[in-house]
Amino acid sequence: MTASKSRFRMSLRSLPLSLTLALAICACQPAADKSTDIDTGGAATANATTTTPEAQPGRDPLLEGSDAIAIEHHSRPEPAGFDRRAFAGMFSGTLPCADCPGIDTRLHIADDGTFHLTEAYRDRGNAQTAGTWTVDAAGTRLLLDPDVKDAPDRHLSIVSNDELRALDPEGNAIDSTLDHLLRRD
Repeated sequence: MTASKSRFRMSLRSLPLSLTLALAICACQPAADKSTDIDTGGAATANATTTTPEAQPGRDPLLEGSDAIAIEHHSRPEPAGFDRRAFAGMFSGTLPCADCPGIDTRLHIADDGTFHLTEAYRDRGNAQTAGTWTVDAAGTRLLLDPDVKDAPDRHLSIVSNDELRALDPEGNAIDSTLDHLLRRD
């Protein structure tokens, strides 16, 4: 057998290996930059690397100034026996105040996990707070988380389906003989 025939046979044997290697190398190349469909809860679908916020109608304002492309709202499972819809409603009462005659308080708890709190100081102005609420794993305490992040969280104890008791900033019972209850309207 001649040297040229030997090289030709060698080339034919290595052809499948060469093709397999070439395909493997091509498969390892990064894909071209394509727009990715991302569920943004109704916001426009966009390519996060090339689209500016101004070009995205309906973009969530909470995303401005961040690298995030969507906000994912995770629902926390409710404690056994806690019915969010049945619990929702309006609670009101007059809470004690250290340097005023009292705070007329109205708390609207919505079944979608939001709240709106109105506090009318009897000898001063009003304060309004909105945000989200959650219930602890035992179903005995509420946490009000204001939308304004420098505002403090509020803690309430669920006395019954019709009564809430205000707690101190750490979530502990307030040692007082004064009424700290909000009652369902």
